[in-house]
Amino acid sequence: MSHSTERYTSNILLSTLSPEDLALLKPHFTREEMTHRKTLVPANQPIECVWFLEGGVGSIVANVPNSGPTEVGIFGRDGFAGTPLLLGSDTSPHEVFIQVEGGTGLRIESSHFLNAVNQSVTLRTTLLRYVQTLITQTAHSTVSNAHQRIEARLARWLLMCHDRTDGDEIALTHEFMAMMIAAERSGVTVSLHVLEGAGMIRSKRGRVIILDRQTLEELAGEGYGRPEAEYRRLIAPFGKDAPRVAPV
Repeated sequence: MSHSTERYTSNILLSTLSPEDLALLKPHFTREEMTHRKTLVPANQPIECVWFLEGGVGSIVANVPNSGPTEVGIFGRDGFAGTPLLLGSDTSPHEVFIQVEGGTGLRIESSHFLNAVNQSVTLRTTLLRYVQTLITQTAHSTVSNAHQRIEARLARWLLMCHDRTDGDEIALTHEFMAMMIAAERSGVTVSLHVLEGAGMIRSKRGRVIILDRQTLEELAGEGYGRPEAEYRRLIAPFGKDAPRVAPV
């Protein structure tokens, strides 16, 4: 990892790039604040920009008529929004927006992004490895929602958000947590009380504070860990204990 890359961005994926690959993207980046509910990729519309997060948590959401929105994936400084472009599509059926605000993101126009990718096999390979980790995460979300009880599903998603935020306090409403784990809001409220009663978290209005991560991991069981291990195998150290580098 180059020193200049470390100083430039806290995005983990970008920090793994060679100086040559980063140089293909860097002149076209603009840095913007990642505010709550900021839309990064609208559903069923041309993808105009790709976003590499340096903070906060982005949600990938499917909105099915008569069923409402369901979160199908999350990412933070570990990845980027606009993955369909890398797979040959200029639109996505899913909306991507910022759910947990914090920090900044690097925006690049889609044309510049694709031009850079087409110039470098190593850049394309690194970005595709991230897509593989996102596919793994989505698959495990399906398994978790199908087979785990609500408390375990909630523990899994809290751990995933915790991995992508600074500190132990996460801004999450009951409504959004229900979307995260495909459950009724009342079920989320009961589950939060269970986790709080066991000393794993403290729940405030619109916020959750992680108190006992190890016990949360035990509760999440096999639902948590495999996608994170895949990211570490293919890309770089990742998780709450991974080193953080602030952009300058």
